[in-house]
Amino acid sequence: MSITTILTSLDNLEKLHRSLLRIAYDKTAAIKGGDMEGLDQLLKDEQSHLAGIMQMEGLRQRDVAQYLTDQGRSVPANPTVADLLDVIPEADKQSLVEARDRLLHAIHDLKWQNDLNQKLTYQSLQFVNLSLDMARPRPESTNYSKTEISGKKASKEQVSFDSQA
Repeated sequence: MSITTILTSLDNLEKLHRSLLRIAYDKTAAIKGGDMEGLDQLLKDEQSHLAGIMQMEGLRQRDVAQYLTDQGRSVPANPTVADLLDVIPEADKQSLVEARDRLLHAIHDLKWQNDLNQKLTYQSLQFVNLSLDMARPRPESTNYSKTEISGKKASKEQVSFDSQA
């Protein structure tokens, strides 16, 4: 197993994450524009990208595990690129670090954009709820007080009876 297979996996993961980032940008535009049909289609595209990323991540883990096994090293439960940095030759280390950093940068950008989309969606939901609250009348209180149950009204005047008069 050569390091180029792992580099190819990292490059493919970066491409998938960049493509997912483009979808996140399109989702932002759809949320701002109120395009529900477009947003629905983007969510479907996002799900297919996520499935591809999960599949590619499985291949990357398999490749890293195979490389570590070929080098006679122990393989952790979830092999990472950092596990390789101690094992690979210095000539390949720089390209592996660069590929990892590009992927991490794409993931960071994607995370930031998804946070923005979440905030925009929450604000849209707040606006819809505010509009609904303003449009529908508030129901009167359905709770009864003690005096309404007994049929007596409380008066503000105190009546006193003078028995010695």
